[in-house]
Amino acid sequence: MIVLNSKAQLTVDVIAKVAERKITIANATKLLNKSRRTVERYLQRYRSQGLQFIVHGNTGSEPVNKTPDSLKQQVQSLIREKYYDLNLLCLAEMLETHEHIVVKRETLRKWAHDIHHVKRAKRRRSRVHKRRERMDAPGLMLQMNGSTHRWFGDKKSCLIAMIDDANSDIHADFFPSETTEGCMKVMRSVVEKYGVFKTLYVDRAGIFGGPKRCNFSQMQRACKELGIEIIFASSPQGKGRIERAFDTLQDRLIPELRLNNISDMTGANSYLQHVFIPHFWRKRLIVKSRTSGTEYTLLPLYTNLDDICITKVYRKIRNDHTFSYGGKLYFIDSPLKHSIANQKIEIRTAKNKQFEAYFAGRKLQVTEVTEPEKLSSEDNEIQKKLEVLALANRLGNVAEASRLSGVSRDTIYRHRKLLKQGGIQSLKRQEAPDLHHKNRTDRAIEEVVINVSLSNPHMGQQKVSMRMKAEFGIDISANGVRNIWLRNQLNTTQLRIEKSQCALIV
Repeated sequence: MIVLNSKAQLTVDVIAKVAERKITIANATKLLNKSRRTVERYLQRYRSQGLQFIVHGNTGSEPVNKTPDSLKQQVQSLIREKYYDLNLLCLAEMLETHEHIVVKRETLRKWAHDIHHVKRAKRRRSRVHKRRERMDAPGLMLQMNGSTHRWFGDKKSCLIAMIDDANSDIHADFFPSETTEGCMKVMRSVVEKYGVFKTLYVDRAGIFGGPKRCNFSQMQRACKELGIEIIFASSPQGKGRIERAFDTLQDRLIPELRLNNISDMTGANSYLQHVFIPHFWRKRLIVKSRTSGTEYTLLPLYTNLDDICITKVYRKIRNDHTFSYGGKLYFIDSPLKHSIANQKIEIRTAKNKQFEAYFAGRKLQVTEVTEPEKLSSEDNEIQKKLEVLALANRLGNVAEASRLSGVSRDTIYRHRKLLKQGGIQSLKRQEAPDLHHKNRTDRAIEEVVINVSLSNPHMGQQKVSMRMKAEFGIDISANGVRNIWLRNQLNTTQLRIEKSQCALIV
């Protein structure tokens, strides 16, 4: 049994077409990005071995000259910690001289790029871009890109479009911005109308799985599930077909939208789909492909686009069969025969932003776990008072409840009285700023202490205490003076000086 991935399947399809003389060898070399000699060798092996030609002879074996992973980790560790500011040439010399490690230049470059140890490349002359012939049949290659422009109205919007490389047939839609959902919608419309195409030619944007997305994206995953090979262009000129199409669209579509007084996205999409593309583009700009056949393949009956053209993420299941998503905690309600703890669950998000959880292709029923809210400081204080009162009622002895809880008996009796008279709300702390505590210094004495402190701001609390006893016959301790200062924000010399100056100004 031979299991083929999308790339191998593409190679087999192209070589089979060459064997049937439906595709030339020159076009096969461009489509597979192989040399003519390689394509001829594939063709010879296909005729003699059949599908077995695609399986490489070294499949499953490890190269004899493979560099040990321990050496790679050692070199990358040295680059991060010791040689992080050296270029590759100097780095190779330092490793050989000081670390006695000899690594080939290309291998060292790959290892350095894996940990993002790169230097800015020097500016070079622009390359010569040679003309590339169109593909022979529709469906072999489609180019895709988005153009953000002021297409209609005063705000910018994005036109996401796909164009067939063989005949320039176009499929497009307006969106607020270039997003994964928009690209999937345009691609899905093509697949539903014509079928699955072979390759998708795009730029290196993160949406398509370029370097910004660490070689993974939802579009890349969807194309892989459909069997579509993604080819990344190294320059805008590489996908010149779609770039020139946007020039034509900006020259022709924008004036037509303005002349028809279309300033909203719904009207622009309607005009684009029902008027501009069928009556202008497909009548005047579509060219005839070299072959009359098509390379679009019908979508298999078991394939559901609703399960492919959506956003899929994965979460790890906890030991209690819960998982977190979107800042919330969810519990799996579906009956399970065996535990699936520590396994990955698939989260599928549809257009309405509602997600569904799947495990091994099976939809799971989940419910949100509602965490109890934490009590506020005031509610927590009331709860503690109620617990002490409940303890006293359960024991039937206020003294024992006071000993166990650390709350005085007077306080328990007072709280019991308040609860009986006013209910739970009466247990709240009553703010009474004007209420003078029975153990607090008399107000008249406090006024005298404040006046003496402001008159002599450089005196300490001990001297103020002695001055009060000597001049006014008031016996107050230094700690009492300190407490009065704290209540009136006079506890530092600077504060007392500022307060005395304010009093003089007044």
